[in-house]
Amino acid sequence: MLLFLPPTPPALVEAAPDRDLAFPGFNAFPLKGSVKAGGGHPYFAVMVAGSGPTDRDWSNPLIPVPSHGGRDVAAWLQGQGIGSLRYDKRFIGAKDPRLDISLDAQVGDIKAALKAARALPEAKGRKLLLVGHSEGALLSLLAAGEADAALLLALPGMSMGKLIRAQVKGQLDAAKAPADVSAQNLGYLDAALDAIRKNRDLPEAPSGVAPGVAALARGLARPESRTFVRDLLDLDPWGAAQRLAVPCAVAWGDRDIQTWKPEVLPPGFQGAVIQIPEANHLFKRETRPRAGLTGLDAATAYGDAAPLADLAPLAAWLKGLK
Repeated sequence: MLLFLPPTPPALVEAAPDRDLAFPGFNAFPLKGSVKAGGGHPYFAVMVAGSGPTDRDWSNPLIPVPSHGGRDVAAWLQGQGIGSLRYDKRFIGAKDPRLDISLDAQVGDIKAALKAARALPEAKGRKLLLVGHSEGALLSLLAAGEADAALLLALPGMSMGKLIRAQVKGQLDAAKAPADVSAQNLGYLDAALDAIRKNRDLPEAPSGVAPGVAALARGLARPESRTFVRDLLDLDPWGAAQRLAVPCAVAWGDRDIQTWKPEVLPPGFQGAVIQIPEANHLFKRETRPRAGLTGLDAATAYGDAAPLADLAPLAAWLKGLK
């Protein structure tokens, strides 16, 4: 069902500084995080950041403006009475190319964060809500059975391989690229993804392939992360979502050009489906039409100066969690 419920704001809690935390992740790898105290809500959240070099605050050097959307969402959750643990992924700040960043390791870190959260004084007597964002939402699906509920923000609505292709096609369309140029770029991307699946060298990019598409392929095929990318490319999010045995909500912003609500959802999914008006990928307010937004245009509204969108539908779902 699609949730558009009237806002029922809970009592606000007094803002408090974060508490730093260190805990063992998968195979005892040391992880660092931040804890926010909650209020009267019966749940405590564990937050999982999205793809790439995105830290616990969802800050990413690829975003052209200072941006800490995860910190903002944690503060918003605190306003709903929900405390949280957010943590840096294992490769943030790491310089060892041999570091294990496999799918098993990263999902194992989520499970370790849930275990660490259960021992926190801020979570005493509370159930655990797993809050994943973007790629973090997809990974959270694989660990959500160890939580008591799941909130999946900007969940990829299709496999990562299909989504990457759809994102590139959307950007080519927004740039009004000629049909033959689009076909050449998408053909090269398809060949690159197939090479990653088969663990082969990337094909050489023809001269007509955009530098950004060639760079994307090289980034996906980096030796240190190739196995993780390969394991994630064809993972079906809805197959995993339909197997969840805990309360679940999936939410998208209607101005998000990175992940978006599918036109058709599988009938077997029993969770809540929420679409936030005038919200971008980081659930910041975006008033510009989605059509025609390029990646660079969209990123200008990811920054700290942009307020969160009206998240009242999320607040309504959280209020109903028991």
